[in-house]
Amino acid sequence: MTAPTAQPPDLRAEIKALIEQEGLSQRLIARESGIGDAVLNQWLANKYPGDNATVVSKLERWRDAYQRRRVARASLADIPGYLPTPTGEKIQTALSYAQLAGDIALIYGAAGLGKTRAAERYAALNPNVWLATLSPATASVSTALGDICLALGLRELPQGSARLYQAAIHRVKDTAGLLILDEAQHLSVNALDQVRSLHDATGIGIALIGNETVYARLTGGSRAAYLDRLHSRVGKRLALTRPLKGDVEALAAAWSLTGNAELTLLRDIARQSGALRLINKTLRLATVFAAGGPLTLDPIKLAWADLTGNA
Repeated sequence: MTAPTAQPPDLRAEIKALIEQEGLSQRLIARESGIGDAVLNQWLANKYPGDNATVVSKLERWRDAYQRRRVARASLADIPGYLPTPTGEKIQTALSYAQLAGDIALIYGAAGLGKTRAAERYAALNPNVWLATLSPATASVSTALGDICLALGLRELPQGSARLYQAAIHRVKDTAGLLILDEAQHLSVNALDQVRSLHDATGIGIALIGNETVYARLTGGSRAAYLDRLHSRVGKRLALTRPLKGDVEALAAAWSLTGNAELTLLRDIARQSGALRLINKTLRLATVFAAGGPLTLDPIKLAWADLTGNA
């Protein structure tokens, strides 16, 4: 076994300072630098008996990259949190109705209109609201029920769709709660029918949030008749086709933009696919082009050109 080798104390002191002063964990540093947790722990204590030169090399590269990221983050503005936009308030009203009435709400439309943010906000403000975000990997009955059970706070999940279904029923029945299924367009026809069954068995509110596909699946195609029993149970439909004027103005105000030229450009951006999300991405990038200066029309134009590949 190789005896520990003395290393320059400056790097070790730097790493310790980052852990103590910036709240970084040893596990995070080990993962990002590509060395093991135990190796980092021993090296920090100057007790690592292995190849210290390799450890130092990896940590030096990590430190340099971390410092570059820190400088870049300093010039990158944070995207505003939830904003009470007209569209966001409509979404929250639909969610409130579904919970109070124990009904099913269908909220669908274009991307980038703040559907997910509004759902997260509603869940944060109201008791017995569970938000499950679905994906193509959770399209089937069993995987969808698994994600639902996790959103309900169940950690020891039973095996099989039937038992998952019973566990979900037991968790939500008599809670006057609301189950929000975001990205619901990923649910298969069978999974959507299972959601309908969960509503029938418990009487809780359910909100299906997604793009136009989820609405089309309920109303058209060869399997539409199979979902008639779900479609007929929808008590609230909210179609979101484009951002409202007030949505853009609220977002501009959150970024402290009031000029007519800036607002005009933001309205043009909002007409593109991605809408409000695209505005946030543009303005965040614009803060980099502004280099610490005010967020005016010129850096916003540069950011928009960069995002669209026209720079």
